[in-house]
Order: sequence, then C-alpha cells, then structure tokens
Amino acid sequence: MRIPIHPVAPALVQTAPAAADTATRLLKIRILRFDPRQPETLPHWQTYELLDAAGMTLFIALSEIREKLDPSLQFDFVCRAGICGSCAMLINGRPGLACRTLTKNLDLEFTLAPLPVFELIGDLSVDTGKWMRGMSERLQTWVHQQEEAVDLRRLEARMEPELAEKIYELDRCIECGCCVAACGTARMREDFVGAVGLNKIARFRLDPRDTRDDDDFYELIGDDDGVFGCMSLLGCHDVCPKQLPLSTQIAFLRRKMVAMAFK
Repeated sequence: MRIPIHPVAPALVQTAPAAADTATRLLKIRILRFDPRQPETLPHWQTYELLDAAGMTLFIALSEIREKLDPSLQFDFVCRAGICGSCAMLINGRPGLACRTLTKNLDLEFTLAPLPVFELIGDLSVDTGKWMRGMSERLQTWVHQQEEAVDLRRLEARMEPELAEKIYELDRCIECGCCVAACGTARMREDFVGAVGLNKIARFRLDPRDTRDDDDFYELIGDDDGVFGCMSLLGCHDVCPKQLPLSTQIAFLRRKMVAMAFK
C-alpha cells in the first residue's frame, strides 16, 4: 500500500523526563505516523526524545515510548529474539528487525517507517501474514506426494545428514518481509513472489519427499513474476536478518528454469 506523505505535516515532539546524568545520550526518534482507519488524517512524522540506556534495542525504545509517552503508537512484536520477524520495519530507510537493532549503533537522530509493499495496519505495523499466505498458496509451498493416503504408522524415510542440513538452512526463513521490502521488482510488480518465495521453491526442490520436478516448478516461477523478474540488485541478500544465501539460490533457480524453457 502506497501512502502519500504530506509535505508540510508538522513533527510533534514529546520529551522524556530530564536525566540527571548529562553524559547519557538523548535519542531523537522520528516515526512515520498514519492510521488508515482514520483517512481524514494525513501521514506525518512525529519526533520522540528518549534517553538511551545500556543494551537498549529499538524494541525496548518503542516500548518505552508507548508505555510512557504515547500509548497510541502502533508496532508489532512477539518473540523479541529475532525469530518471529514481527518487528521488521524501515530503520533509516533500511529494512531490519527492531529487536535485533541496538540504539548504540544508531545516530542520535534516526527515522523509523513501516515496511513498503505490505498492507499498512497503522504506524509501524504492517500485515505481512496476508502477503505471505497468498504467496505460499500460489507457489504451493508444501510437500507434494503421489500417495493418495498417508500411512501415519510408517517410519519416516531416512535422509542424508548433509541434505537435511541444506534443507534446514533454507528453512530458517522467518518471513519477516525484509527481503520483499528491499526488492526493486516487488515495488514495480505487485505479483512478484520475491526472494522469500523463490527461497521456498529452492527448499522444496531439494526435498526428496517432494515428487515435483523442474517442469512443475517452471510452471510456478518461470515468468517475470517469478525467477525471471529478479533484477539481481541483491537488496534481499543484503538485508536478510538470518543471512540466508538468497542470491545464490535465485541464481541457481534461474539457470535451472532457463534449461526448462529451452528443453
């Protein structure tokens, strides 16, 4: 959802209580505020001043703002450990996780904004789940087997540890949306599946339990909304908080899909 930012919207300032220790850093956090449920309001920047503290993360800072300065501030969190991906946002224009970003590594003044591409809920909160579910249904990201009925009493098929490790590496994606927000193609193509979708295809392509072949995968990602839409700008690779090998997997899939196109 694209949100027009009012060019002259004033920045409202709220100040935390003065600190006794003058050496403590005073943070100035500019947050893009907008609630789509109140269309009569315009998107605007609001500035909060907050004392820094040892070990403070952006999640802690936002919680302090909501608890002590402005209870109306909207943002998401669940695990606070970089596992759920809920707190992803633009930090100085770069996608990242609030719970994994230390304020000591930021300047005294910095900006926070919601991730682009995804539907805005309010302020820093976006609905990544809706986008991820649509992408997963479109790419059929589950194990496909030819058996009509599954015998739950049968032992699970064995897998070589090396292969299991490769699958696990790609399965570490937390669907935070950072790669999609950093993708130039996703800004231009609404139906582009993004690096997260292509990573899922690479994961199921490795899985020996999945009976699909490259012809089947070509039908899913063999177009400009799939692997051929990637412009290789490597934005997804640069911002992935789990440091997944996204660029390598996309390049590998592109070679395989080109082979299918000329088969």
